[in-house]
Amino acid sequence: MKKAVIRRAAAAVMILALTLALSVAAYASDGEYRTLDEIKDSGVINIGVFSDKSPFGYVDENGDYQGYDVYFANRIGEDLGVEVNFVSTEAASRIEYLQTGKVDIILANFTVTEERAEEVDFALPYMNVSLGVVSPEDAVIESLDDVGEDDQVIVISGTTAETYLTKNEPDIKLQKYDAYAEAKTALENGNGVAWANDNTEVMAFAIENPGFVVGIPTLGSADTIAPAVTKGNDTLLDWLNEEIKSLGEEEFFHADYEATLLDTYGADYEETLVVEGGLVAGAGETADAPVETAKAGG
Repeated sequence: MKKAVIRRAAAAVMILALTLALSVAAYASDGEYRTLDEIKDSGVINIGVFSDKSPFGYVDENGDYQGYDVYFANRIGEDLGVEVNFVSTEAASRIEYLQTGKVDIILANFTVTEERAEEVDFALPYMNVSLGVVSPEDAVIESLDDVGEDDQVIVISGTTAETYLTKNEPDIKLQKYDAYAEAKTALENGNGVAWANDNTEVMAFAIENPGFVVGIPTLGSADTIAPAVTKGNDTLLDWLNEEIKSLGEEEFFHADYEATLLDTYGADYEETLVVEGGLVAGAGETADAPVETAKAGG
């Protein structure tokens, strides 16, 4: 009797393992990525976004994804003629999710850097960004020189804020978190003297949370945000670049800003932050060399 039970259990485990293997295989061809045609044939595109980074990617009180990146993702699905399956990601998981085929595109406020471009392929940019630092108004950090020897600066693991500070300010102690919500709570509870992240993110935090000030609005050099696909997925990359150029002709990203970011940042930041058609002011089209303007960001 016991042997029969064991055999049935073993068979069930084998069936479960096979089912899981088939499910994983359905994510991507060759275990890496799905081509544009495969995505269209499936009727679904998997797009990685943040679920806790308002106003760029978050889940609202109704359980729906919202934000600047989500607005763009929905248009991608519409123009491809497929449904969008949103996959929640953390900053440190963005590259992994592409490389393992869990997502077809990352739209999680992903800053273009030379290091990242060695592991993923970036499409044309759709937003400008740089680093910033927010701190309590009764102890404002206006320069990194204000950070004491025993002080800790909060960062999100896997962001270029972490990379920038590690490389350029190795003596500054970092308090690292995986999720944006955790970092925000830590700052509110006084667990760090400041939080370094995308300037758009820290500005939004200061606006929404009285008692905090962005003492360093720009840290490092200017940068861009762009969609990313798995390295070598040329069919999807080419389609995305053409999509971004086409959307630029109708000023789609200005409409996106006004629908999702205007309430947070106001009209004054719109021309500073929005990139239309992949064209960065003063840089020209960046499709062939998207990493040249990228040195910092999220």
